[in-house]
Amino acid sequence: MRQALLFSMLLAAVFVVTAGAASARGTARGSKASVVFVQTNQPGGNEVIVYDRGADGRLTEAGTYATGGNGGTAAGAVSDRLASQGSLVYDAGHSLLFAVNAGSDTVSAFRVHGDRLALQDVLPSGGSFPASIAVSGNLVYVLNAGDTGIVQGYEIQGHHLETLPGSARSLGLANTNPPNFLSSPGQVGFTPDGGQLIVTTKASGSDIDVFAVQPDGRLSAAPVVNPSAMPVPFAFTFDPSARLVSGEAGASAVTTYNVNASGTLSGAQSLTDNQAALCWIQQVDGYYYVANTGSNTLSGYSIDADGTPSLVTATGIVATTEPGPIDLTAPSSGGFLYGETGVTGTVDEYQVNADGTLTKLGVVTGLPPGIEGIAAT
Repeated sequence: MRQALLFSMLLAAVFVVTAGAASARGTARGSKASVVFVQTNQPGGNEVIVYDRGADGRLTEAGTYATGGNGGTAAGAVSDRLASQGSLVYDAGHSLLFAVNAGSDTVSAFRVHGDRLALQDVLPSGGSFPASIAVSGNLVYVLNAGDTGIVQGYEIQGHHLETLPGSARSLGLANTNPPNFLSSPGQVGFTPDGGQLIVTTKASGSDIDVFAVQPDGRLSAAPVVNPSAMPVPFAFTFDPSARLVSGEAGASAVTTYNVNASGTLSGAQSLTDNQAALCWIQQVDGYYYVANTGSNTLSGYSIDADGTPSLVTATGIVATTEPGPIDLTAPSSGGFLYGETGVTGTVDEYQVNADGTLTKLGVVTGLPPGIEGIAAT
């Protein structure tokens, strides 16, 4: 009897220890883990590095996954080898992560399991030098920045990506392959209602193209071409009123626009941050942060209800960075901001304060120069 009692107690102790270990693994590996994804964009083999995000905002590496393709470099690029925003995109609705392989003209889809990835598909991008991805519902469009510039459509079916026949549209550009970083299109993205698809083009016209999205997911035959208020429209997001918020590198300015049902843009309001090469933009907790790759700084903006942009500090600067700040991301819960530097290969960690200023938490090092593409859950 005594031996049986001791054996039962031993089994109970083993169960408690095992359950505790499983619980600890679940915190790091469970489906609700908060993570940040970084794309290495290396010509010899593109990879996605996954980082667990702690409650304090700091990142811990959790794994590295090959995309099945190669990274690329735009002609003349130094800090921003893809010269784009949105080259790595997380879709929470389907638990999928999409990555471009600019050096092999493909796009990869991963299924996300907490901080683990499973490669689902590697598909042709429909053009040359894919550089940006947009997702709305079950619809995905990839921007190919080389040659004429082509946007190619896909459908999400289950946890897989399928090419949408007849969806490719040319932007009519005169780029090379790879394109020059100053003339390649910068980003593709859907309006918040999914009814229009927007592409920024940095070429001589400095235009913002707006396609109508048809009920079958295909686009209008040609876009409405809108001249940007400031030269070199690069990256964009949207404010709560669905106004387009565009980073325009030529004047290092943020411009807001009304996006009309006709595809035209109106009501432009611009404000420079007096830095150099404002390109990337990320909204966090009602503030809009931009990376000034020519100044090694981040600036912060707020936007009024009527679309008027303002700087959050007297100079606008909220952080200094390592050389070559590029892509930015933030978790869906807000509170933190993460920024890549393409020259040194780092990720800067920031806490977003209530007044829009940033507190630097640390720097993730050990990444290769040339990284581009960052996303978060």
